[in-house]
Amino acid sequence: MNLEQLRSFVEVARFGNFTRAAEELYLAQPSLSRQIAALEHDLGAELFHRARGRSTLTVAGESLLPLARRMLSDAESVRRELAELAGLERGRVRLGATPTLCISLVAEVLSVFHAEHPAIELHLSEHGSRRLLDELASGELDLALITTSDASTTERFTVTPLLVEELVVISSATAPPVAAGDTVSLDEVAVLPQVVFSSSYDLRSTTDAAFRASGLTPEVVLEGAEMDAVLRFVERGLGVAIVPAMVLIDRPGLRSVRLEVPRNDASEVTGSALSRTISVARPADVAPTAAVEVMRRTITASATTFAARAGATMRLARPAE
Repeated sequence: MNLEQLRSFVEVARFGNFTRAAEELYLAQPSLSRQIAALEHDLGAELFHRARGRSTLTVAGESLLPLARRMLSDAESVRRELAELAGLERGRVRLGATPTLCISLVAEVLSVFHAEHPAIELHLSEHGSRRLLDELASGELDLALITTSDASTTERFTVTPLLVEELVVISSATAPPVAAGDTVSLDEVAVLPQVVFSSSYDLRSTTDAAFRASGLTPEVVLEGAEMDAVLRFVERGLGVAIVPAMVLIDRPGLRSVRLEVPRNDASEVTGSALSRTISVARPADVAPTAAVEVMRRTITASATTFAARAGATMRLARPAE
């Protein structure tokens, strides 16, 4: 019994006709008939009731059909995996990322990956970190770039820290600076008109917690915007915003100043700067395909590049973080 015999068997079962199955397989009908006869001989049972113009499955044929389909499917999976190993000629990567990362790091990652491996299908899911971890757990994603971590998920996921970046205060480049020096305090920011994110953003939770811990209430002029809109509103001078340093790369219409907060404000404080850790997560119990592994390496390389471009506001994460 071989795969060609099984493929012939499945096609005859699908069409109920040897002639049509032979045409579908680009075989001469006598060759197809010999393959089916050889399969029946190997199995010791007839697989079809043959009649003029129509062939139907016997009981043995009905039993074999789902097994044959499964074996052919498994064989195709093996071929795809080997094709990936041979040069990533086929494959798919399902990547998830938070909104703030989609307009910065992810754009760079996908551009580099697609240029090198154009035949790989790319699927992107843009949500908050908790939703992305749920999608990883349900098998909807292969990798996720997250900005928060939950201790209860460590056994289900392999989470590798990539970057630690500061949150900075941005303002319009055409407006006067919000601070005379290189830094601005949290209480100074609280009295400035602010554009704040949607409550679904991990970043919004982080900044809200910092203000609460300091007993401050920010002066909000606009609430509920998405990242791209926030940046545009600030560029137009509507107010200031607290954003990850990464999104400032290649945005000349904005200026930034580092943010100082009391050291006891939150757990996500490095020195006196409010910061966040960016990590890449994948399911712990699923071996990555070749395409997924190459995507992971591309993400790591791009993160290194971003850290170099961002200067003091971003650094590579140590493995222990």
